[in-house]
Amino acid sequence: MSEHRPGFEPLRIAVLTVSDTRSEDTDRSGQALVERLTAAGHVLAEKRILPDDVYVIRAQVATWIAAPDVQVVLTTGGTGFTGRDSTPEAVDVLLDKRIEGFGELFRHLSWQEIGSSTIQSRCLGGLANATVVFCLPGSTGACRTAWDGILREQLDGSHKPCNYANLVIPERGTHG
Repeated sequence: MSEHRPGFEPLRIAVLTVSDTRSEDTDRSGQALVERLTAAGHVLAEKRILPDDVYVIRAQVATWIAAPDVQVVLTTGGTGFTGRDSTPEAVDVLLDKRIEGFGELFRHLSWQEIGSSTIQSRCLGGLANATVVFCLPGSTGACRTAWDGILREQLDGSHKPCNYANLVIPERGTHG
């Protein structure tokens, strides 16, 4: 299992599903993230489902960013272009630094699966208060694509030449 690799340290990850209609029984995207992060050896810090409301989303993500026991926040949902999609607007103002390449890399990977529809994804990544935050689309396939193609490696302190895990592990505080 992942936790036996030299340099790997389990991270405490919070998962937020943004949806006006999903419940714990129907939240396949949030569950896919939980399954993948725990299979990789990480710890689920908390999981919530909240409505697509910019202030409710912002308050929850801000709470997790301020919590010393949360190192990563993953959101799923609210990144499209419909009237209620507001996750990027809720989260962007909380970030100290944006991970500019995250959205581009996600759309590149997603292009191979859904073609030009990937252009409608406004996924976002950034760092705030030594917490890394990734906002993913609401589809289960998109969550799998993001985890398998980007997050699994970037949240693993043994991944070289650099990763985000080493930025959120207090005693490391470096890329390497």
